[in-house]
Amino acid sequence: MRALLLTEYKHFEVTDMPQPDVGPDDVLVRVRACGICGSDIHGFDGSSGRRIPPLVMGHEAAGTVAAVGANVDGFGEGDRVTFDSMISCGRCAYCDRGQYNLCDNRQVLGVSCGDYRRHGAFAEFVVVPQRIVYPLPEALSFEHAAMVEPVSVALHAANLARVSLGESAVVVGSGMIGLLVIQCLRLAGCGQIIAVDLSDDRLALAEQLGADVGINAAGTDVDAAIEAELRGDGADVAVEAVGNTVAVRTAITAVRKGGRVVLVGNLSPQIEFDLQSVVTREISVLGSCASSGEYDVCIDLLASGKIDADPLITARSSLDEAAGWFDRLYGQESGLMKVIVQP
Repeated sequence: MRALLLTEYKHFEVTDMPQPDVGPDDVLVRVRACGICGSDIHGFDGSSGRRIPPLVMGHEAAGTVAAVGANVDGFGEGDRVTFDSMISCGRCAYCDRGQYNLCDNRQVLGVSCGDYRRHGAFAEFVVVPQRIVYPLPEALSFEHAAMVEPVSVALHAANLARVSLGESAVVVGSGMIGLLVIQCLRLAGCGQIIAVDLSDDRLALAEQLGADVGINAAGTDVDAAIEAELRGDGADVAVEAVGNTVAVRTAITAVRKGGRVVLVGNLSPQIEFDLQSVVTREISVLGSCASSGEYDVCIDLLASGKIDADPLITARSSLDEAAGWFDRLYGQESGLMKVIVQP
């Protein structure tokens, strides 16, 4: 099969690789669409430490069943499917509790962190265990189905925020996950949503997708601007979707006493943390990791149009063109959001 292989950092080759073996509990998927994730871009230059070449990356994907293992029931050749990016073991204590994202033995498609190497879906075929495969309705296109994974990350974070009807929220970061979080919070019943970012274009998109107002933090007293929008009170909830010190500080400052902050951004491994503000105002701070069982709901939200993925897809690419799109995304070309590779 043809695959986009990261042979060394910042260098891809489209090459022929053996088609994956299909185990008794596995499903072989012919990949029809696979999104380039921000984590793939950080893996492209080695900065994340979790994508060690040689590796086929890619974990936001959908396609059709090409073959199934002897023990697989419920899927057959030609079925339209998507699959979780995280492969849980299904037998540890966390899996027993339904916390699949915290599985002791988890692996992630398209990741090589030293402990394991799991080739991903920037290829004509990928093999995954049946337990993480989900059927797709005919109404959902493959490229929109490739968005199920990021939608699930956003929905998981929004669910952790425990929003009550009419509550206010601040979303720091209007990248892919932030924009999806905004839509999820609106569906959860938020009465007022403020988006914070450094890009006017992204803030305009945030307002298009459900934010009441966008605040550009560049050259602005963002704390004062948020306070003015909320008429002197803090937000009930803040979701941080960047992952650096400044963004986390903004999220913590944005909430009222007793407020809730969900951290889903994961850019910097360490940040400075405003401990006194959290303790003296009794702020609840929660980390949000990937997703855990939200795929069925996300498929329904996308198929029904309640989550609008189309404005987030800025380009489609063949496998041969994908390396060029990685270069453009890595260079932070203005206006690019999600690029869908179609092997």
